[in-house]
Amino acid sequence: MVFTLDDRLQKDTTIVGRFELCLLLLHRDSNYPWFILVPQRMGVTEVHHLSLPEQQLLLAESALVAKALTSLFSPDKLNIAMLGNIVAQLHIHHVARFKNDISWPGPVWGAAPAGEYALDVLETRVRTMQKALAGKMTIDKN
Repeated sequence: MVFTLDDRLQKDTTIVGRFELCLLLLHRDSNYPWFILVPQRMGVTEVHHLSLPEQQLLLAESALVAKALTSLFSPDKLNIAMLGNIVAQLHIHHVARFKNDISWPGPVWGAAPAGEYALDVLETRVRTMQKALAGKMTIDKN
């Protein structure tokens, strides 16, 4: 079975790159530096659906994203969450939060209208994360 990304995730994100297990996405809401990891496995909705080695790899890849976000943005808090109430496909949100962001201290979901990235800012954010994770993931050549 070939991996396909959930339609909602396709609509709401831009691909940043691929780790051994996960696809790394940038959420299109410009209010926050918001990245999402999605294990490239069909039918997986929960962490325990992955093999133990895949669970460990997921945690390691999540830690890489968290370290990159911390290094690049120096957030007041890093929110890492798996909910899946709307998108069942297993995915992990990594959101850099700041005391002065639009929804602090509340959750990012539904707190404010999604901000739109200017195309150049979106491209810069993707390239910046790609550079921060250089050698740890592959970049799709489009």
